[in-house]
Amino acid sequence: MRDIRIGHGYDVHQLTEGRKLILGGVDIPHHKGALGHSDADVLLHSICDALLGALALGDIGKHFPDTDANFKNIDSRILLEKVCQLVADKGYLISNIDVSLCLEKPKVLPHAEAMKKNIAEITGLTSDRISIKATTSEKMGFVGRQEGVFCHCSALLFLP
Repeated sequence: MRDIRIGHGYDVHQLTEGRKLILGGVDIPHHKGALGHSDADVLLHSICDALLGALALGDIGKHFPDTDANFKNIDSRILLEKVCQLVADKGYLISNIDVSLCLEKPKVLPHAEAMKKNIAEITGLTSDRISIKATTSEKMGFVGRQEGVFCHCSALLFLP
C-alpha cells in the first residue's frame, strides 16, 4: 500500500484600506486588501498549511513566523516554494490541491486561471489537479461585512 497523506489548511486575514489584495499570487483590483506580516495571500497560505499538515510539520507560522523581519511583506509564492521543497525533501509528490475561498467582494473567479497558473508553476502540478472555488457568506458575518477573507484547502500527497 502506498503512503498517502491528506492535509487541511485554513487561513484568515482582515481586509483594510491601503493594502493590495493578493490571492493565489495575483493582484486583484479592489479598494481593500488583506492585512498581514507578509503579502497576506490567504489562498497560498492555506495551501502551505495543507501541505505542511499532511506531513505533520506544523503550520505556516512555525516555519515563517510573523516575528521574523525576513518575512515582512514577502511574496507568498516564495513561501509556497519553500513548503514544496519540504514536501520534496520528504520524498512526497502532490497529487492535487482543492481550495475554497470565501470573500464577499470582489468576484475572484475571473482570476482563477491566473491563480491556477501560479500554483501550477510552483508545485509542478498540471492545472487539472488544482481546484479553486470561491463563495460568499451571503452578507453574514465578518466576510459579509467585507471585514475579512478566509480560505480552506485540502491537499493529497503520496510517496511514489
